[in-house]
Amino acid sequence: MIAKMQYKLTASDLELLLAMVRGGTLAQAGTRLGADASTVFRSLQRIEKGLGQRLFERSRLGYQPTDAMHAIALHAERIESELEAARGTASRPGEEVSGRVRLTTVDAVLRGLVLPCLPALAARHPLLQLELHATNELMSLSRRDADLALRATAGKPPDHLIGRLLGHMDFVVCAGKAMPAALRKRPLAQQDWIAPDEAMPQHPSVVWRRKALPKVVPRHLVDCITSVVDAVRSGLGVGAVPVFMLPHEPQLVRISEPLEGCVSELWLLAHPESRHLRRIAAVYDHFATHIRPS
Repeated sequence: MIAKMQYKLTASDLELLLAMVRGGTLAQAGTRLGADASTVFRSLQRIEKGLGQRLFERSRLGYQPTDAMHAIALHAERIESELEAARGTASRPGEEVSGRVRLTTVDAVLRGLVLPCLPALAARHPLLQLELHATNELMSLSRRDADLALRATAGKPPDHLIGRLLGHMDFVVCAGKAMPAALRKRPLAQQDWIAPDEAMPQHPSVVWRRKALPKVVPRHLVDCITSVVDAVRSGLGVGAVPVFMLPHEPQLVRISEPLEGCVSELWLLAHPESRHLRRIAAVYDHFATHIRPS
């Protein structure tokens, strides 16, 4: 008797399986692959039947990878990275860097630190495309929702990511030049405060204000730090602003020294399997060289 030939995973199979791991649902995997959910379902059934084992556990939460699938995903990610590197070398030999790099960060870092340094990056690599996401929600580097992250954290990032500490971010209380000078001189406890809303309860400025000015109730609440800056600039009240934003906000007036205990660390993060890719390395190295929050 001739033994049944063992199923051989292909590069296309691995691409689909990675999309399932990262997406968690047939629909999300289909979006990543540019295919409909039914096509993804049939392909997954074919792969599992060929291998003779289930790679995902189905539940109301989606498709959860089995231990075997986690092990396959590690190999698949390395193959994916090597393929991308080979394609980049073959299509753009020499010094040119091309392709898309997805960055996730928060609004204030995007406005005050990232955007000012992008013209030099664009001039150096004219074929490079950036996709910028400013959100307070953490996009996953492991699922490849983003290639790079610039995040303000209170401690060292997870061990499964490559991280570089770019510096510390201090905060000061600012008023706008539109506010009358006499009002700017009032004690901080008597000011009309503009502050992040309940969606950011652990933001350093919120933690500091509750400790240093426990009786102050903000008069105006906004959903991000750039909105604090915009409202302060208009003369609506005072707020805690990252020091790195001041050079780009000439209409703001600093009315305090750096706030004691109100500080964050800014980390540049990447996934170890993609950090070496030329397009990602080019952006990573540029940010590491040019972004200085303090």
